[in-house]
Amino acid sequence: MRGMRNKSQGRRGAQKVVRQKMLITKGDRVRVMTGEEAGTEGTVIRALPKRGRVVVENVNVVTKHKRGSCNDEGGILHYPAPIDVSNVMLLDPKTGEPTRVRRQKDKDGTVERLSKKSGQPIPRNR
Repeated sequence: MRGMRNKSQGRRGAQKVVRQKMLITKGDRVRVMTGEEAGTEGTVIRALPKRGRVVVENVNVVTKHKRGSCNDEGGILHYPAPIDVSNVMLLDPKTGEPTRVRRQKDKDGTVERLSKKSGQPIPRNR
């Protein structure tokens, strides 16, 4: 029947949100590997783990036309939109080349990110 939904689907029939494990966080230097902006480097402005996306400065810049109101002016706004985390790679702190990341627990129990290429620890920039 039209309009009938399963109760587990919720109001709009949305899928269950699955948080993706991301090794890229806010403040990291990354290089875009695929897509229109391939080869561009930038800093991660925002990480969206529920959607599996990151916002990188000056990458995937979109234009939005905003209508003015009595409180603020309208105009044309340019801002970076999120891209999928699988399309970016973290830059190695030693060489500046893209690298994969592994995690390792220290003796005191804190998790540390390590570069696969050089083995150097990647500091957290929060």
